[in-house]
Amino acid sequence: MFGKDSEQRFCVTFKENRSGCKIIVDKETGVNYLFSWDGYVGGITPLLNEDGKPIITSNNK
Repeated sequence: MFGKDSEQRFCVTFKENRSGCKIIVDKETGVNYLFSWDGYVGGITPLLNEDGKPIITSNNK
């Protein structure tokens, strides 16, 4: 997991150019997260659908 040759677990799928937010996907679980920041302050939360369940991106390896 921490070696030089290991594949990264998280990938950025969307990034706003003007604001401090991006969507990050966990490649192992497929869960989508919203990461938002402003200056030195930031936070992360899972993205939820209308039923309150996490949004999952299918993992087609």
